[in-house]
Amino acid sequence: MAVVNWSGTKISLGISALVGLVGIGYILVKHRKRKRQRIVDTIDELQKVHVHIKDRDRVEQILLKLVEGGKEKLQIVADFDFTLSKFTEKGNRCSSTHNILDSSPVLPVQYREQAVALRDFYFAIEINHEMTLAQKVPYMVEWWTKAHNLLVQCNLRKGMIPEMIQASNAKLRDGCTWMFNQLHKHQVPLLIFSAGLGDIIEEIVQQQSTLHENIKIVSNYMDFNHQGVCVGFKGEMIHVFNKNENAIHNSDYFENLSHRPNVILMGDSIGDLHMADGATTDDVEPCKLNIGFLNTNIEERLETYKGLFDIVLVNDETVDICNSILKRIL
Repeated sequence: MAVVNWSGTKISLGISALVGLVGIGYILVKHRKRKRQRIVDTIDELQKVHVHIKDRDRVEQILLKLVEGGKEKLQIVADFDFTLSKFTEKGNRCSSTHNILDSSPVLPVQYREQAVALRDFYFAIEINHEMTLAQKVPYMVEWWTKAHNLLVQCNLRKGMIPEMIQASNAKLRDGCTWMFNQLHKHQVPLLIFSAGLGDIIEEIVQQQSTLHENIKIVSNYMDFNHQGVCVGFKGEMIHVFNKNENAIHNSDYFENLSHRPNVILMGDSIGDLHMADGATTDDVEPCKLNIGFLNTNIEERLETYKGLFDIVLVNDETVDICNSILKRIL
């Protein structure tokens, strides 16, 4: 068989040479197809049935920017209760930071009964999909105010906290230690932004993992007197729906990280979507991947969550999705 090369000269090819050219062509085509595979389709964890993605094209574009930007442009912002901590373990409901105190035999029975009553009443309002955010906010302020005032009446001592956590069933999600260690190793900032109790969060992370210096916690911190007794709370109250308007957004935290415009945000509440509002600037195109953990009232709220979060996880007690994405970036 004769073919013409680039100069116009005819070259005779044998069967073996022709087969070789065909083979090379097949390899090149196969290679191009492999290169065209989308990231969102090649991360195994994203293909699982409990992972819901409404707009895969949008997620693909965000993943491309995150990977292209690398670790130098990345920061992580995460809620704590039922986001970095488990909602259930082996079918049993886990404790939030407030619940650790609510269920602890160290505190008076009267406190525990009143705290649980508050939780049962106000949590139903928090997750009520028929109420607007504006309608819910006053109730959340009432809830946090009453819960904190109730706690102050108990004469809680700081030294009680480690033992209360050890006796509780509060657990970090599977994979948190790997995530914390990798973010620390690669010097990627992690902001834990919680409406829970900061003193409890610190102790949980220290007991069950490592509280690295790249981790910043913004939460409700108790104010202890010289005897170590809780007499109140420091700073502004943080509840589930005001994470866009308190101290962290008035500080220089996000300003100091303006060279890191790429954000992976994780939360379990609609209010968590505003945790990283201050991370965007006018001169840098923002790139934010929102990962939502849907823990309760799943059938009622799934479509709402899919419309707000880029990735929604149902009945997932791990941070495997975030870790699988970090493995592509770091």
